[in-house]
Amino acid sequence: MGIKRLDELTAGTVLASDLKASDGRLLFKADTELEERHIELLKRVGVAEADVKADAGDLSDETVRDIEDYVRDFFLYVDPEFEPSLQMFRIALDLTGSAVASGWVLPDISDRRASDVEHMEDLFLRGMGSPDTIVKHETELASFPDIYFRIKEVLEDESASAERIAKVVSTDMSLAAKLIKLVNSPLYGFPQSIDSISRAVALVGAKELSTLALGISAINYFKDIPPELVDMKSFWRHSITCGIFAKILAGTQIGLSPERFFIAGLLHDVGRLILFKKLPYASTEAMLFARENSIPLVEAERSIMDFCHTDVSQPLLQSWKFPEGLSDMINYHHSPMEFPNPLEPAIIHVADNLTNAVEIAQGGMYVLPGIDVQAWEILGIKADPLLRDAVDQYHEQIDIIMNAFF
Repeated sequence: MGIKRLDELTAGTVLASDLKASDGRLLFKADTELEERHIELLKRVGVAEADVKADAGDLSDETVRDIEDYVRDFFLYVDPEFEPSLQMFRIALDLTGSAVASGWVLPDISDRRASDVEHMEDLFLRGMGSPDTIVKHETELASFPDIYFRIKEVLEDESASAERIAKVVSTDMSLAAKLIKLVNSPLYGFPQSIDSISRAVALVGAKELSTLALGISAINYFKDIPPELVDMKSFWRHSITCGIFAKILAGTQIGLSPERFFIAGLLHDVGRLILFKKLPYASTEAMLFARENSIPLVEAERSIMDFCHTDVSQPLLQSWKFPEGLSDMINYHHSPMEFPNPLEPAIIHVADNLTNAVEIAQGGMYVLPGIDVQAWEILGIKADPLLRDAVDQYHEQIDIIMNAFF
């Protein structure tokens, strides 16, 4: 950020804060990208300077090369000639350049190492715990919050009214409050404020609202993950980001309910959370192996544990009686073409890769797992400008949606 004189402003400059006239009148909001006509207006009203965001174009050639080298490491497992991968690479370069221009320092290799995890013990030794036994051990100790199943039960009654569904949801005040926040967020974009659960049910739909309740309940379930193992706020930010991208991509397809894809994106790594709980040391080994060798985390899990998080999510979601279609998107998001109807898991697959790309400029640690060419092709969309438009929408939504969940 920095203050620039009016004669230094050029088209494409982005405002870092609201720009007001001398009389206090708002001229342009923060994040406005100035055009020539805007600059002419500022001249006419006598504005002398503006607070603008740093411009990556101001970086030295050496710094630009360092950024390119840094970002390139995250794309070792993707085809550089594949247009969607190339677009994601360019997006990551631009975001990282802007971050560095604003003062962010490229992480050092030492930042890729975990610490204070030596005291952790795994409940299962390698070869002794299969995904099924690990999940069985977890579900025998703790049950999924029953509020979702109570909602599901009333939904199965075709005669249930919006008021009856709202009454069940409202028995959990925390859940109800978060649902109200979410339906008033950019996730739905309703023009008017919604102030009651019954109104939310009527506008959003009972099934869609219950799916949101499912996502919130899952977040609430995982509250005891050791903080030295993983920053849960960062984990859920990654998950919500994937959900936002999944919803946007689903909106390009005919006949799909985008809200379902938000929840599938939100919960795409739920199996990883069980691994954190049951195999904390092995999970740490996998994360370090992935970071230090620049390989996808899912491949590191297979190397260290002989299975990965989607192998765990399958019995977990079955035990929790998740909707089958939602489970399939989550379980096959790394291998969509192995599923008989690959379109839906393909959306989560692409969204996960795009999430990893935008997180590079935020200190993300893991390389992109790579996009399956067939999975991309069945979406029938063009990478440019869709991916950049999706990233723009993400920036507008992420903080508001995060605040609704936490």
